[in-house]
Amino acid sequence: MSRKKFSSFRWSDEVEPHKARTKEIITKHPEIRQLIGRNPYTFLVILVAVGILVALAFGVSPLGWDLSWIWTIVLAYFVGAFFCHTLWVCIHEASHNLIFKNKTANIWAGMIANLPHVFPSSVSFAKYHMKHHAYQGVEELDADMPFRWEAKLINNAPVGKAVWLLFYPIFQMLRPMRLKEIKLFDTWTLINWLVQAAFMFAIIYFLGAKAAVFLLASFFFSVGLHPLGARWIQEHFLTHGEQETKSYYGPLNVTNLNVGYHNEHHDFPSVPWNKLPKVKQIAGSYYTTLGFHTSYTGLLFRFLFDGSLSVYSRTAREKRGKRSAKAPHMPADMAAPEELS
Repeated sequence: MSRKKFSSFRWSDEVEPHKARTKEIITKHPEIRQLIGRNPYTFLVILVAVGILVALAFGVSPLGWDLSWIWTIVLAYFVGAFFCHTLWVCIHEASHNLIFKNKTANIWAGMIANLPHVFPSSVSFAKYHMKHHAYQGVEELDADMPFRWEAKLINNAPVGKAVWLLFYPIFQMLRPMRLKEIKLFDTWTLINWLVQAAFMFAIIYFLGAKAAVFLLASFFFSVGLHPLGARWIQEHFLTHGEQETKSYYGPLNVTNLNVGYHNEHHDFPSVPWNKLPKVKQIAGSYYTTLGFHTSYTGLLFRFLFDGSLSVYSRTAREKRGKRSAKAPHMPADMAAPEELS
């Protein structure tokens, strides 16, 4: 396709796009209320995934198979990344308090899921992710929105977009600094840092540098230059006209715990991952008429080589309309996510 330079995001005068559809669906399909709840079995997924990643870190180390550096990276790309991404989704579930009823238990669940990711992020993620739901596209509140300089720097050249995805975790770590209205550091953040530091010290002390590099590579691949990294393009990039949010209905929803059901999740953020397909089943007429994706690999290559897509391919807004706990037809636990935390 033709390639052109972009200079700005697509700007919208409307508020975030999910509130109206949520109200309409819950009016026509009140049975969706029965899907609201928590899934404590997600904690078992966390324990299994963390255990597998630690076992693999042991395996690549001199105490295990003592793999070469190249095979360590290959293992991280083809195996470790998938378990790391599963844990990302578990952190996401914990941020919505969808694992346990007790908020503190969810915070700890998120920190345990965070362990193989090398960098402490679960507590901070929970804070800015709540704002992403309530203020989608508002630059000073939505850390999912790229920086303007980030979009200008990368634009739409294939090499630039590949580099952007490769180092996506770094860009993602920088964005919360833009959110001046969110207090990112507190006691829980400090605890997250200390727990993560202790874990990584133990990995390096007992298993060596190769084990740490395996976890680091698995983390970067899980959200970067990898079919799994296409999730970020799928969710809110303008790949289907002006539609801001897209779902993914493909095989990787198995390892990604249905995180591809993104329209369904934004419409009903209090429904746990295992019940999101049921939302689509009940309210299918609302979702099958929307654009969606079925292949992360295909989307990854489309993003890299389609000249009509750039890091500017996002919708930005200034209007801060937010969900209200007292909105008509809306139960309290379908309110703005930050009101549930």
